[in-house]
Amino acid sequence: MADRHPMHPIRKKGNISYMLFNSYIFIFIFLPIALLGWYGLNRLKRYELAKIFLTGMSLWFYGYFNTYYLLIIVASILINYLISYLMTFSKSRLTDRIGLLAGIGVNLAILFYFKYYDFFIENINYVFRTDFNLKHILLPLGISFFTFQQLSFIIDRCTGKAGHYSFTNYTTFVTFFPQLIAGPIVLYKEIIPQFDDLNNRKFHVDSFAKGISLFVIGLGKKVLLADVLALVTNFGFEQTYFLDSPSTLLVILAYTFQIYFDFSGYSDMAMGLGHMFHVQLPVNFNSPYKSCSVKELWQRWHMTLSRFFITYVYIPLGGSKKGRARTICNTMAIFALSGLWHGANWTYVAWGVMQGILVIWDNLGIVGIRGIQEKTPARFYIPRWLGWFFTFSFFNLSLFFFRSESMAYAFQMFKNLFSFRNTGYLYKLAANMDIPEFYIFKQAITMFAPGILSSAYIFLLLLILAISAFILTRKNALQIVESTDYNSKFCWFITIIFIWSLISFSQVSTFIYFNF
Repeated sequence: MADRHPMHPIRKKGNISYMLFNSYIFIFIFLPIALLGWYGLNRLKRYELAKIFLTGMSLWFYGYFNTYYLLIIVASILINYLISYLMTFSKSRLTDRIGLLAGIGVNLAILFYFKYYDFFIENINYVFRTDFNLKHILLPLGISFFTFQQLSFIIDRCTGKAGHYSFTNYTTFVTFFPQLIAGPIVLYKEIIPQFDDLNNRKFHVDSFAKGISLFVIGLGKKVLLADVLALVTNFGFEQTYFLDSPSTLLVILAYTFQIYFDFSGYSDMAMGLGHMFHVQLPVNFNSPYKSCSVKELWQRWHMTLSRFFITYVYIPLGGSKKGRARTICNTMAIFALSGLWHGANWTYVAWGVMQGILVIWDNLGIVGIRGIQEKTPARFYIPRWLGWFFTFSFFNLSLFFFRSESMAYAFQMFKNLFSFRNTGYLYKLAANMDIPEFYIFKQAITMFAPGILSSAYIFLLLLILAISAFILTRKNALQIVESTDYNSKFCWFITIIFIWSLISFSQVSTFIYFNF
């Protein structure tokens, strides 16, 4: 079936072709220029020019990856703004409905062409034995994010819930670079009023300090944890047919932690950058791996995507107000669509369907979690720790679909895990943990006890997994920042994480969700 965009971070040595949050050009060139220009123009009371400047910087950030992308996002902005403008002349419900259908149709058509065209054609060829040519279209960065962002505005605009804004306000809302590439999926009513508030145009020390702290903690998550775990997961999923049970278990555990630290790290950095500009972005993660049910997990994971599907798909379909059968169908619909949103491959759909089935199971109220109040009492209850265990385990298993290259590869990973074979492949897997921080220990072991080097790599892998698990039981980044008093101990902590992360920039990797 359809080939997918790579799910693992793309690592580039030497010249960096990406302006990532975790790159020297972003931290030491782009960000200082953006901050100085923004606050400088606002101090001179050139408020409109400040928004134009920020939009220009955001387009530079986006176009740095590929100038071709600029044409796509600019065209998308112009089309949506034109639809919004034409709605100001609407005099009847018919024209409102035509505008709504046009807005939804145009946005979904753009998304379909760039993201799903080849997937659609491949499946047509497979089912009908045809031979239509594929276009091998380059997927624009963040197209799913800025398309959904504009869809929310157009839908609210055409249903009378949103007004028409100036072009500078609209472009600033869509292109604001912290959330442009990988979210969170912001709403117009969350961002535009903040840019219009002149008090937000002033430099605020507290907001800036909070922003730096969030950014650095997110940077540490990405560089020091996600990218290290990626060494194991990338190798493991490339060697699917060679893995045994222990190595498969550690691969999926590593990926479970990697995808969280990668995406939540980006979200922390995005929120931190927002605070540096005195703009508050919505929370996208709230310690999801502490959840005791899959339903609760999806109230904590990628929260802005869940909000979009609930608001603009689930509720319009009838939500939970038209009987149990309809509720089940609506739930399956939004999770299948959520899976497809993540990528043009049946593995994503299977992952979404699995999540939907688990959420439906939670909603049936057969099993409840002791100490958690639900609208409908459950038939019997289990302790919180057991609910957490099942939730975490099922989410791990679902990621076989999410990360695998094809359905065949995903089923092979399930087969590996439950084969209960131990061929010693774990040693080869752990050898990928040859990270710079381990260099001195490696040299000492090689010199004095070379026979235990393979075991040392396994110990290192287990140590990283244990550290990851421990961090996830503590406060999340936002809780840490909001509860700190910025004493010398915390400042030293932030400084060490920042310097350590900078040193680890020798190999820069993209974020997983850039592929969506």
